[in-house]
Amino acid sequence: MYVASTRLFPTALLAVYLFMLSSCLKDKCTNNIPSKIYTPVYASLDSLRSSIRSESPHEIVSPGKIYLYGNYIFLNELNKGIHVIDNTNPSSPQKIAFINIPGNVDLAVKGNVMYVDSYIDLVALDISDPHNIRQTKRLNNVFPQRQYEYGIIADTLRGIITSFEIRDTVLSNTCNLASWNGVYVYNSAANSVTVSNSSNVSVPSATGKAGSTARFGLMNNTLYTVDYYGIQVFNVQQANEPVKKNNFTVFANIETIFPYDHYIFIGSTTGMLIYDVSNPEMPVAAGTFSHIQSCDPVVVEGKTAYVTLRSGTTCAGNQNQLDVINIADVKNPQLLKSYVMTGPYGLGIDGNNLFVCEGTNGLHFMDATDPLNVETKQTVKDIEAYDVIPNNHILLVTAKDGLYQYDYSNLSKPTLLSKIGIVIK
Repeated sequence: MYVASTRLFPTALLAVYLFMLSSCLKDKCTNNIPSKIYTPVYASLDSLRSSIRSESPHEIVSPGKIYLYGNYIFLNELNKGIHVIDNTNPSSPQKIAFINIPGNVDLAVKGNVMYVDSYIDLVALDISDPHNIRQTKRLNNVFPQRQYEYGIIADTLRGIITSFEIRDTVLSNTCNLASWNGVYVYNSAANSVTVSNSSNVSVPSATGKAGSTARFGLMNNTLYTVDYYGIQVFNVQQANEPVKKNNFTVFANIETIFPYDHYIFIGSTTGMLIYDVSNPEMPVAAGTFSHIQSCDPVVVEGKTAYVTLRSGTTCAGNQNQLDVINIADVKNPQLLKSYVMTGPYGLGIDGNNLFVCEGTNGLHFMDATDPLNVETKQTVKDIEAYDVIPNNHILLVTAKDGLYQYDYSNLSKPTLLSKIGIVIK
């Protein structure tokens, strides 16, 4: 049986009246809605947990989070693993290996150890030899609420969702009765989701230095991970042996984390949250900058935070803007100025150089010397940009069609150094 959101009539009498009225009508009106049924495909935990290994380089198909460590770029392949790229020469980056990690989305690196999520587990990997990685530690079930497309949560008794079988269907409902408020219907018996073709539901992109959309944050000997409504804390003093130390609930829909100084800045759909981590394993809420519901990655430089707000189907809200916030007093962040944007995604800051991804509207190279007068020096429009990492005048950019690198020594005239394209399947 489909479980759907419906409106109930206020009284039984009204319901009876409508039933009698409809029975008198000679013609019945029906809406037919072209839809797709997404049925999750499960795999056993044992088989997935034994699948991590080094492989020869793969083609990039669905790029996700990025991470920069030394001369290496680590690029997530959504739910598949991590591309290892030798970036010794940014004008000619070379894919040298692929780390097969089922269910991987996020990562962080400390020394020769990489921390990754693999569906519901946290895994530590020795990457001193990228061609022969070795698992040093696995913490099982630390991410139990891993969500999937359209809100399906894996039934761990059946294993883990690894993909979806998709088939077309048509949903029918009568015109004179309210029968469906949403864009998808969950079939609990079949464990499947039916999605209207007219809906705008989006698939999660769908990440040393991390990008602004990271959910893993490293600070010295502590790894912080965020997951929707909570923060988990892991001690990584012995890098290859992470130990879970703490977890706590945050009453906000968490999206991103950005460690800076002795604080972690949390981007959520309702605001920027600031936690003092002077005691690394016991974060203390320090301040909040609230806004109406919207997607909002955050980056920080000095006493200034930069937050992009984006409207849209999964983000809700109707704001598209860049907020520049004074955080000199973290207990009382103050908005300095908002700048109108079209549809911003990730962003990055390097000194006075600010970079904002605008999706289909390109990539802004901006001068943030004066927070009250942030100037766009150049916009690259022939790129669908989603996240960036600026580092020593080299900008890494993840885009719909691949991984780009720009030299931004001259902010007004950025130079394209290289591009690794994706394979369209």
